[in-house]
Amino acid sequence: MHKAEPYATLLLLALFGAGCASHPAAQKITIAAAADLNFAMPEIARQFRAARRAVEWEIAYGSSGNFFAQISNGAPFDVFLSADVEYPRKLAAAGVGMGNSVFTYAVGRLVVWVPAASPLDPATALGEPAVKHVAIANPQHAPYGRAAQAALRSLGLYASVEPKLVFGENIAQTLQFVESGAADAGIVALSLALAPAERARGRYWEIPLDAYPRMEQGGIILKDSQPAREFRAFLLSAGGRRILKQYGFFVPGE
Repeated sequence: MHKAEPYATLLLLALFGAGCASHPAAQKITIAAAADLNFAMPEIARQFRAARRAVEWEIAYGSSGNFFAQISNGAPFDVFLSADVEYPRKLAAAGVGMGNSVFTYAVGRLVVWVPAASPLDPATALGEPAVKHVAIANPQHAPYGRAAQAALRSLGLYASVEPKLVFGENIAQTLQFVESGAADAGIVALSLALAPAERARGRYWEIPLDAYPRMEQGGIILKDSQPAREFRAFLLSAGGRRILKQYGFFVPGE
């Protein structure tokens, strides 16, 4: 009776091993995403995972320039989605990531945003003497900040607004500055202003597209894997483009 126990144990281990082999561990993908994707990415991830449940996600949001510096120094991301396609191109040129995997996925747009309770008209807020602080993303490392500066110059407002500028670490923090009252108005991404969570909190005016350089947003696969390639394919598919348009992005070719 007792002699059979080791064989039973081995059988159980064999069955357990077979069960594990039939259910492989989920693959993981880590994405460094520009902060203007803060609201669009959860929906993109939800729809992508609906068809690929074996893929686990980890998404970090921040300024594209900071991510560029981190990735250049070996930060372990699988995919980088930048608010400026030049950052992925620079990484590829430096031999970081898959050089043939750089892609353009969207075109960003700028708006002037004010809180819902503000008496300011977002279309004229930047020129109002009563406005004490205007928030933009830090132009040193945020493409939206550089575009905001260009827009202010194009609109003839830079000289009067420059002393009022406060800088967010990224475009999402820039919006938070206005929401919290740290700034009276802000120049933010349309993708944030259109998010369901923000529509009731503020009002916006879209800055004309010819007032700032075209904001082509690009990505790169940093570590080649099937989930990374499938994610890029989904983002560029009709389904991915539909979500991006829903959140205020132009998409290439349209």
